[in-house]
Amino acid sequence: MEKKGLFSQRIRLRHLHTFVAVAQQGTLGRAAETLNLSQPALSKTLNELEQLTGARLFDRGRLGAQLTLVGEQFLTHAVKVLDALNHAGQSLNRKDGQASSIVRIGALPTAALGILPMVIGQFHKQQSDVTLQVGTMNNTMLLAGLKSGELDLGIGRMSDPELMTGLNYELLFLESLKLVVRPGHPLLQENITLSRVMEWPAVVSPKGTIPRQNAETLLTSQNCKLPATCIETLSASLSRQLTVDYNYVWFVPSGAVKEDLRQGTLTALPIATQVAGEPIGILTRVDATLTPAAQILLTSIRKSMPA
Repeated sequence: MEKKGLFSQRIRLRHLHTFVAVAQQGTLGRAAETLNLSQPALSKTLNELEQLTGARLFDRGRLGAQLTLVGEQFLTHAVKVLDALNHAGQSLNRKDGQASSIVRIGALPTAALGILPMVIGQFHKQQSDVTLQVGTMNNTMLLAGLKSGELDLGIGRMSDPELMTGLNYELLFLESLKLVVRPGHPLLQENITLSRVMEWPAVVSPKGTIPRQNAETLLTSQNCKLPATCIETLSASLSRQLTVDYNYVWFVPSGAVKEDLRQGTLTALPIATQVAGEPIGILTRVDATLTPAAQILLTSIRKSMPA
């Protein structure tokens, strides 16, 4: 039997779920926790998939599991298959005559926290009959979701040219790194240096993400390192709650805490980050026409940006 036939007969949904989880989480350990599997079981499934594809899908090393170019390409197809099955299940559960307009948007976790609440509130004042499906994800998953048709539009970062094929990018703003704490944090009562800041527990994005790379660049420039009491998470909501309620220092892109800083819920430490701002923009497919509802949402996002 030809290799193509063997692949289609032997591929299983568990292979795709495992692959997408590792791509989304960035490490085998976190992916295993997400799927409620042991890491050896997850590794076995991933190895089976790589044998079926005949290619290495991840580079596994100190920084976690990074998608190879072949892995990036396969991710688009894997997401498309899982999304098609999800839509099939939804159609079976939909009642006769039930129809609603749905707009599917993907966003980086920090972008979702900083931009979408106000945008969604304004959007639903105009479009009360539209359902918004919002997913927070890393940039790799966001690009794959757009290419596969799982998402209508995204808020994320520009990527390598070969990964941006078929996508439009429109710059919204430049996002800088900030170190923020709650207003009553003891650090605010003393002279603040980065080495002193790092004596307190920190919240950072996982390895392999742009915010984490920016944080490590800052730390290296001043001969500092993250404390042992460090929380690594992609969850902006968890990071925010830890920082608001406890004495954590949050390394966070500026867009995610714009409103908190304005309202005084959080305070930025006077630490010069010396890191150039990261461009955050709107991503859409070149070959797809947005629905009227999606176009209105896109306009709302543009209007939310300062002039």
